[in-house]
Amino acid sequence: MECGKELLLLGFMWVVAKGITTCPNGFISQGRDCIDQNECADPEDHCGKYAKCFNTNGSYYCQCLAGYQNIRGSVNFTYDGQCQDINECTDHENMCGPASLCSNTFGSYKCTCRSGYMNDTSVSGQGNCVDINECENDELTTDLMADSLCGVGTCKNVDGSYWCRCPKGYTNYGNARTPCSELDCDSFIAPGTSPSPSLSGLAAIFSMMKTSCLALSAPTAPEEGKTDGEALLEKLFTATESILSPVQLLDRGEDVTDLLHTVEDSIRFIGPQLKHNSTRIETTETDAEIAVQKGETRPTGPVSLTGENARLDTDWDTASGTGPYPGFAMAALLSYKNLDKYVKKSFDELRAQEKGNADPSFHINSKVVSVVVSNPATENLSQPVYITLRHVEASEESEGLKYMCVYWNDRGAWATDGCSRQEASNATHTVCRCQHLSSFAVLMALYPMEHTFGLQLVTRICLVISLLCLVMSIFTFAFCHSIKGTRTTIHLHLCICLFVADLVFLAGISQTKPVGGCRFVAALLHYSFLGVFTWMLLEGVQLYRMVVLVFNATMRPLYLYMFGYGAPLGIVIISAIIRPTGYGTEQYCWLSLKDGLIWSFFGPVCVIIVMNVLFFIITVWKLALKFASLNPDLSKLHKIRAFTVTAIAQMCILGLMWVFGAFLFEGAANSALAYIFTILNSLQGALVFVMHCLLSKQVRDEYAHFFSCICTPEKKRYSDLLSSTNPSSSQSQSQGSRSGQNTGESQI
Repeated sequence: MECGKELLLLGFMWVVAKGITTCPNGFISQGRDCIDQNECADPEDHCGKYAKCFNTNGSYYCQCLAGYQNIRGSVNFTYDGQCQDINECTDHENMCGPASLCSNTFGSYKCTCRSGYMNDTSVSGQGNCVDINECENDELTTDLMADSLCGVGTCKNVDGSYWCRCPKGYTNYGNARTPCSELDCDSFIAPGTSPSPSLSGLAAIFSMMKTSCLALSAPTAPEEGKTDGEALLEKLFTATESILSPVQLLDRGEDVTDLLHTVEDSIRFIGPQLKHNSTRIETTETDAEIAVQKGETRPTGPVSLTGENARLDTDWDTASGTGPYPGFAMAALLSYKNLDKYVKKSFDELRAQEKGNADPSFHINSKVVSVVVSNPATENLSQPVYITLRHVEASEESEGLKYMCVYWNDRGAWATDGCSRQEASNATHTVCRCQHLSSFAVLMALYPMEHTFGLQLVTRICLVISLLCLVMSIFTFAFCHSIKGTRTTIHLHLCICLFVADLVFLAGISQTKPVGGCRFVAALLHYSFLGVFTWMLLEGVQLYRMVVLVFNATMRPLYLYMFGYGAPLGIVIISAIIRPTGYGTEQYCWLSLKDGLIWSFFGPVCVIIVMNVLFFIITVWKLALKFASLNPDLSKLHKIRAFTVTAIAQMCILGLMWVFGAFLFEGAANSALAYIFTILNSLQGALVFVMHCLLSKQVRDEYAHFFSCICTPEKKRYSDLLSSTNPSSSQSQSQGSRSGQNTGESQI
């Protein structure tokens, strides 16, 4: 302890001897004196950002800069980071005045004049915004000026804004700060008197639009000029739906043109009155999407409208145009769900364009759509528009099928000028690039296949072979007494019908001139081929009676003739009365594919094939049961089985031929399909001869006997001599023959 005290004393004495002084906090040593330390001059910022440092004797304190406040509430502090920005715009009401907008900044705030006001430098301090008199420099004139705020209207200044009062015949569609646009209410005038019932519906639309137009064109103040575009749009589409309902008929191209123009003009009139930027409305007959942009400056950028059946891609520059800007721009895409059925025959101009080339048939393969914009000049657009149309029937383009982009012109017909089909098109959609706006659709052109020399040669050779075979079959069934019976009668008349059909097909299928002769050829082909299938049905019925009834399976020839020739005749007569112009087309002397007349042939054929399939199923089932019985009549069953096989093969060949024929006449055929159809069609007679004559043992025996008689006349005379000397043998053979005829189907 004594040693420690001594050491401390020695240290203090050393400091005093050296002249060193120890100073408290806030002071620094200077020689033997302690002087104040200026903390605010130190490189280290003691107060932090947004604060000012003040030095004191032996210490310092901080104060927040203007626009900031101490988050701890005190004015003076010595801690870093306590200053926070003051939001004058929220802490003080009306900081900039009612005509200004307050914007907070770090440590301060900024006042900006509202629209319709300007900064008045003669007023000191904040809130120096005064009303702009927009009407003061506006030229009031009776002519429509491009640089005039209200056009021909009267400009009225109000605090912070202005509004335009339009004279009679002009409107700003309820938008007070929009220039007045001229209204041509006289354009909503119904067409003249016409017998078309659809015009009564158009007259109702014209009357409704004109009444709304006159009401809108009356001079009004802004608060009185409120419009209800949504309600008017709904009324328009309700009236359009009644026109396109099944009760009405648009049987003329002029009626369709009037309807399209009326709806387009109405949408162009209603569009600026809509409250929302995008409006969509759908009915059972129409589907529309409308886009509207309003403002003091012309809108820019792309526009894309999409519906169930179409899509529009354009831009606002195209929609608004290059003329005086009326304060709004509009684009609309309207799709008609069933209008295509009224415009199926308006292809005269397209056929004239194809004159000299392969004459195609045309078919609308999309819904009809209309594109409407506020731009009044759409005949020659500076930028093209793109319309994507969905196909009603999805099909790839091929040698005989082409898609075309068409529009409805003022002459009431489809045309192609100004529209082209883009490479982005596929089997389900077509993209049309058009330089003008109208009503558009996708046209499917079916080009008739150009028959090559080889195909024509094959057709003629096969048909000649078929006709020769049918002649031999007819003579066989007519004069071969050993096979006489109901089945043979059916085969005979089936061959007669097929012979007539092949002969007429060979001679007249392509003889389209004169029209009357072509129609007769088409009706005769219709009747002959229906006869073939009718006798096929009788064959199925006879087969069913043979297997199921067993006894009394024959049918009276009179009944066979009445049904075999009467049923096809009745169908042809009814079809000719209902669709007399459907017989004969511009390409073939056959049934027209339009208006469903072709089903007067395909319908009965399908029914006959289905019925025969049922008969054949029952027959095969019964045969299986008979073969399984204990004592079957194998000879007769084998013959019935052979009959069944040939009947099924015959039905398959004839039915398969017309499956290919359906695709060929639809225009979607290629060369391979055409050859298949030609060969199957042309060799039917040969196939019938092979199945019913050459494959029949009885017929072959008759042929062998016939040719043996020709080649060996001496033997024939010897047999005749025996027959004359043995009357009992001749009588027994005659009885056996009659027995075979009486039993009918016993000698199959």
